[in-house]
Amino acid sequence: MITADQLKDVLERADALHRYLDIDRKMVEFEEEQLRTQAPDFWEDPQRAQEQMKLVKGIEKWIKGYKEVRQYADELQLAFDFYHDDMVSEEEVDADYAKAIKAIEDLELKNMLRQQEDPMECVLKINSGAGGTESQDWAQMLMRMYMRWAEAHGYKVSISNLQEGDEAGIKSVTMEIEGGEYAYGFLKSENGVHRLVRVSPFNAQGKRMTSFASVFVSPLVDDSIEVFVDPARVSWDTFRSGGAGGQNVNKVESGVRLRYMYQDPDTGEEEEILIENTETRDQPKNRAKAMLLLKSQLYDRAMKKRLEEQAKIEAGKKKIEWGSQIRSYVFDDRRVKDHRTNYQTSDVDGVMDGKIDDFIKAYLMEFPVNDEQ
Repeated sequence: MITADQLKDVLERADALHRYLDIDRKMVEFEEEQLRTQAPDFWEDPQRAQEQMKLVKGIEKWIKGYKEVRQYADELQLAFDFYHDDMVSEEEVDADYAKAIKAIEDLELKNMLRQQEDPMECVLKINSGAGGTESQDWAQMLMRMYMRWAEAHGYKVSISNLQEGDEAGIKSVTMEIEGGEYAYGFLKSENGVHRLVRVSPFNAQGKRMTSFASVFVSPLVDDSIEVFVDPARVSWDTFRSGGAGGQNVNKVESGVRLRYMYQDPDTGEEEEILIENTETRDQPKNRAKAMLLLKSQLYDRAMKKRLEEQAKIEAGKKKIEWGSQIRSYVFDDRRVKDHRTNYQTSDVDGVMDGKIDDFIKAYLMEFPVNDEQ
């Protein structure tokens, strides 16, 4: 049975969300923006109309989310009062408390995701580190972990490029995680180097080995995001896709390789961005997806430059290195620890099965970013 202090905490957090989210202003804003959609000429410009509808739905989601929190908090208050009058059971009060806490935590977490890119879908790339088969097996384990996480949260995962390992595992994989909001906002916490310590099944002496794999997460841009690509810096190659897929797969040059000479706007240094896509047997579709992935990378670079500048301004905050070692998975000791937040768990099997929400939440709570651009 919950205590009076727990009830008070729920009610105070619900009130705080009303203030943080400025719900009264959002309700006025929602009415005003919705009125614009009723103009007689609203659909004459379809693209602008769709952007307006997206804006309206975005505001509405915040209002609905808060109304759900308020409803559950009020129901918990009633249940708590009714319990003292012997009208409801302890189990019913506790069930109402669980619903209220979940709704509050979900909205609090969403409130952490205020950057322009946070609601976007994302591209997640995994590269195995040095160490041959052991690291390649580790990269494949991480791929499965993220696929299970995405599946549990209702996202769709498609693989645009996969390079298999020499004996087992994978050398690299590029996945798009789509079909829902905030894929990037949640998975940006996974950027960095992931370290595995275990007794290797590939080592005849049964030695404990350390392996590394790097994870890169970028927002997946759509048509509403303007990203400049200099056509003079683009070149294309085609090649025959390898791997399974029937007799036709090795006869048609459906795979595409996009090379882009990126020039750093600050230093003037040039670097080649290489993107391969073998997602389908349709070369034009693969070319279109490769260009989308290039735009996502360019957007990601611009975004990270902005974050670096913001980090300099916000002195005193802990610096986040995008390429640093972020998490250790120690199988023998039954421990997974995030080195940025110090959050850890002994549920290694659960983590490898995609249960990483607590790590994501700890990261977002540790490194909140305000919505000022």
